[in-house]
Amino acid sequence: MPAPVPRPRAVPAVESGPAMDSGPAATTTDRAPMRAPVTGEDPVTAPDPATGRPSAAVAAAPGVPAPAASGGGLSLLVIEDDPAGSLGIPELLDAAGKPIRIRTARNLTEAERLLTDDVHCILLDLALALPGAGRPRGPAPAPTTGGPTTGTATGPGTPTGTGTGAGTGDTATNGGTPPKPGAPDELATLKHVLRLAPRHAVLALTTSGDAERGAEAVRVGAQDYLFRDELDARLLSRAIRYAVERKRADAAQRKLTESRLRAQENARLERGLLPKPLLDGSRLSFAASYRPGRSRALLGGDFYDAVRTPDGTVHAMIGDVCGHGPDEAALGVELRIAWRALTLAGLCGDELLSTLQQVLEHERADEEIFATLCTVDIAPDGRRAGLSLAGHPSPLVVRPGRLAELLPYESGGPALGLLPRARWPRRQVDLGGTWSLMLYTDGLIEGRIGVGNQRLGQDGMVELVRRQLAAGMRGEELLERTVTEVRDLNGGDLTDDVAVVLLGREPGH
Repeated sequence: MPAPVPRPRAVPAVESGPAMDSGPAATTTDRAPMRAPVTGEDPVTAPDPATGRPSAAVAAAPGVPAPAASGGGLSLLVIEDDPAGSLGIPELLDAAGKPIRIRTARNLTEAERLLTDDVHCILLDLALALPGAGRPRGPAPAPTTGGPTTGTATGPGTPTGTGTGAGTGDTATNGGTPPKPGAPDELATLKHVLRLAPRHAVLALTTSGDAERGAEAVRVGAQDYLFRDELDARLLSRAIRYAVERKRADAAQRKLTESRLRAQENARLERGLLPKPLLDGSRLSFAASYRPGRSRALLGGDFYDAVRTPDGTVHAMIGDVCGHGPDEAALGVELRIAWRALTLAGLCGDELLSTLQQVLEHERADEEIFATLCTVDIAPDGRRAGLSLAGHPSPLVVRPGRLAELLPYESGGPALGLLPRARWPRRQVDLGGTWSLMLYTDGLIEGRIGVGNQRLGQDGMVELVRRQLAAGMRGEELLERTVTEVRDLNGGDLTDDVAVVLLGREPGH
């Protein structure tokens, strides 16, 4: 049984206010050690059942004090005001055998001054009262004499035989069972400390006759609780190391959960921003393929849309914002929505593209950002189309008895956002009775082929589509096979966004 240790002498604090440094340890005898996750193993280095690796390998969570690096050591802040001096803190060693630095605060005001970033764990006496309040109700602190007392360990991960590790750490902060109306909150001091030090591990200190309050402290947010009359160097050292690692694991898990929820929310948002063509009443076929270049993204800087206006004209467009990050994806969505609104308002050709350029100039984050665009408006009879190009590759047309070819592109205008007073002429194109029109972004033609820097290009893309047509590919199957072959020629995923739209008119329509 450890003998009471004389009060440590005061030394100047790092911050304002006095600090207490631990004095020499008294000779101790081994007590029943804290129950580690695996019998006989330190809770810090015990293997993780999921990975087989030590639990200390958990990555440091942002904002949580990391375990001491080489040359340093763990730091403990003791918050207690027992005038009898019955709380004797022996000399403590961390897992590397280095002394654990100890500071002592007599009240919460002093604790706030001593709570610096190099403090890893807080040992809080639950008998400490909030300023202006009486001492919490409960059994009086027991002297540090007598044999060990066993508490209740009620859940998985409990590190000791003297506390309960079944709490939820960070996830239960300021939770627990609410006090009865009119009754004092016996854990008000703990809740205050948790609000004061949300990034630090907290150990609650209570008496062996008040295990229920210790368990409630864990449910509120403490990492574990200890009995005052069972403190010895071995037990307290292990409890500190366990609490620090558990706090870091809780913080890392919380960050991971937040990241997953954010990813799910982003996916729902991106899915909602993908176009839904409005072609009700049209006899034209429509198919599209879209693959963003960003990893694990649903939306990129490429965009497309198609709508049918009340007069029966089918309008389609495809565009590409330079770059393929989230900002470019957001700008692409804005341009697509603006295009749809302007088209339904009756604009087309130069008037529509000039207005879109104004939208781009107002919404872009940098003056160097530009966008290419291709628009077609197909007459109600489906035999003619108006074509406008703004720095964009020309569509490919497929007609019976003729090889697939590119539509004329000599009269196109510059990309949106490059020239303030640019013009975009609209060219009339005869399509015939049966045709397919493929609109695409440059991601389809800029993939590599073979070894070196050679690109597929428009000519290579035309030849590739001709082969697919000769093999009997049509509609969505033609698009998917084309994009897949371009990817295979590139030797893997394409780094740029790829969007392809296929409009068609079948015989008799």
